[in-house]
Order: sequence, then C-alpha cells, then structure tokens
Amino acid sequence: MERKEKVLVLDIDGTLTDSNKEITLSTKEAILDIMREGHKVILASGRPTPGMRRYEQELELEKYGGYLISYNGGRIVDCRSGEILYQRTLPLTVLPDLYSFANRNGCGLVTYLGSTVISAFEPDEYIKLEARINGLPIKPVEHFVDFVDFEIHKCLMTADAGRAAVFEKELQEKYGQWVGVYRSEPFFIEIMPPNVNKATSLERLLEAIGQRQENTVCCGDGFNDICMIKYGRVGVAMGNAQPEVKAAADYITATNDEDGLVQAIDEFIRKE
Repeated sequence: MERKEKVLVLDIDGTLTDSNKEITLSTKEAILDIMREGHKVILASGRPTPGMRRYEQELELEKYGGYLISYNGGRIVDCRSGEILYQRTLPLTVLPDLYSFANRNGCGLVTYLGSTVISAFEPDEYIKLEARINGLPIKPVEHFVDFVDFEIHKCLMTADAGRAAVFEKELQEKYGQWVGVYRSEPFFIEIMPPNVNKATSLERLLEAIGQRQENTVCCGDGFNDICMIKYGRVGVAMGNAQPEVKAAADYITATNDEDGLVQAIDEFIRKE
C-alpha cells in the first residue's frame, strides 16, 4: 500500500537545534531521508525570516520544496520559489502604547528591519540573545515610534521570566483587542497581528499546497508552539519542553540534545 505523504512541522530553537543552536548530524540525516522519500518539511519559528535562512540552507529546503513560517506566523515563504505566500503586519497605531508600557516597566522592546534588530532602548541581555541567535546586528534608535514607519510583522518585548509572565497578562488585557500577545520563551513576549500564530498560518499554508491537517506531525518546545502542537494530527513535545507544552502534546520525545526529533520521525513518519 502506498504511504501517505506526511508534513513534518518543526520549531527551530530547542527543537530542530540542540543547546548549541546546531542541527545534529543524526537529526539532519533523518530529515533529509524523509524529504527524499517525498515527505514535506516546514520550519515554523518566532525568528525573523533572515534568522531562519541558515537552517533552510542546511536542510536543503529549496531543493526539496520546504517552507518557512517566520515571525510566529507573520510570514510564509516558499523555499523553492522564494515567493512570499502570505504575510500579516502589526498595526503601527499600537506602537506608542507598547513603547510607553515597555519604558514604564523597564522592558526591552524590538522589531525588525530587513536583517537588523531595531531596539527601542539600550539592549538588555535578552535582546542581545535574540540578536545572537539570529545572527543579526542590533540598531538602538532614540525615537523608536517615529523611526518605525515601515511595515513590521511583530514586536518582541523582554523581561525576566517572573515579570514577563505578569506583563504578558497585562498586555493581553490592555491590548488583546488589537494584537495577539503570548510568550515564546519565559523571557520573550511576542506582540503579533491579531489571530496570527503558528497554527493559523500552518492551516493557511496547508490549504495553499493541497495538504491536510491529518497528515501533520508538529514538534516544538516553547509556549508559542502549543497552538500548533494542538493543531497537528500528532503533536510532539520535546523532552526539554516547557511543562505546559508537554501537557498539550500527544507524545513526548527525547530532548533536543538527545536527537528527540529522530525518535519522533521514526515513530510517526517512518513507521507509518
């Protein structure tokens, strides 16, 4: 009997990559093997598109016809053609309020211009981490609200984990009517266009490429992966995932440092 083409949807940090932000050889070989067999691979990340390119190239997604869902769902790119299949932008009218909130509470605040991280304040340790992870330079600007007069896909607010959890709820209560607010990491608060996340954009992509939800295996470790883990036919949480992510998953695999993706691929793509 002919096997169904599966769609493997992968978060990057803490899922596709190990603690050193590298794809292990075993994980890379397993992903390449299933693409050679005709299965599809989609990378779905909170990263800006330029911060995903390294892994797109390493996995040869242009050759095998993969896709990128970047900015937590704010943009979808066809790796083979380079075409932007979908994008949503954040209403700039919310920027003054976001800036005031961040300034008042001592939070970091950034957005992205091409391959540059635009910072409203002197970068804190979390913003420096964001820039380092993505391999992008930081440009602090004095008048953030005036400077950002271009389309943006998201803002990122930063604070230590305890304060970020409180701020996430406050932002949802104050601005949830106009934007989506959720954490991707304990210290990262994502500010998105309304009704945009990894799951809604994945659904849109599947429709565009003639694929079905029942063929998806969605893997992640962070708070922003919960929606797509719940959406997927099989939702996989990494062994290093946040407890809330594990609670939402159908299956908990090994950690990202133990080739957990290989285990998930063996269980839900190679066996079936």
